[in-house]
Amino acid sequence: MNKDFLNEVIKANQIIYNSIKGGIKPEWQLEYSEGAGGDISSGLDLYAESIFIKHLSRFGKINSEESGIVGEGDNTIIIDPLDGSSNAYANFPYYGSSVALIDSSNLMAVAVVCNFANGDIFYKIANEKLLVGNLDTLEFKEEKLYKNAKVGIFERSYEYTNIGKELTALELKYRAPGAVALSLAYAHRVNYVLFVGPIRIYDFTAGLSLCEGLKVSISDNYAIVTHSEDILHKIENIIKEDCK
Repeated sequence: MNKDFLNEVIKANQIIYNSIKGGIKPEWQLEYSEGAGGDISSGLDLYAESIFIKHLSRFGKINSEESGIVGEGDNTIIIDPLDGSSNAYANFPYYGSSVALIDSSNLMAVAVVCNFANGDIFYKIANEKLLVGNLDTLEFKEEKLYKNAKVGIFERSYEYTNIGKELTALELKYRAPGAVALSLAYAHRVNYVLFVGPIRIYDFTAGLSLCEGLKVSISDNYAIVTHSEDILHKIENIIKEDCK
């Protein structure tokens, strides 16, 4: 079933990716009601969600950031149909989707994160290696670890400027591209990924599953992912000091 599910996730992502290639339609920018994840759903959010529901509903009940629980079944599929909506509307090339299949034993079976801006797609099937490919070619290879990366990612850094100053003082450079699941997918390529704020399943379930083998520290209000035990402890100390 995992392979069938993965193939349908890839098909759904291809449809959305190719639709967006033609440009953001005016109706996609319209705002609707507040979604299950707490953000206002846009037309593009709902369009992407409809594609995923069409392709994935036969595999179990869907828990979507936009509509909450859709359908029924023993398996649970957690999706963020559009991670980084604001980036999409600004044509800033960092937005995508995240999908996680949780089986009836409550274990992660498949995790997929896609970047709609360039077609990058990452996936991991339980007990297998993390693979990365592109929606244009559908050629996949094992994701590599870049230990010499000089920059990290600090999502929501605009809300935590004191933490940003302390990271800078320790020469832990960072960027804040604005799509959490996507940043976690790229975690093997950067020095670290830091998120501070409420941890939501839509942002983290698939993304964190792609970080197997990395150092991870997570609580109710922050998540740190890095290849380095030393960097992990340095950032943890900053967070703990800032939260006193």
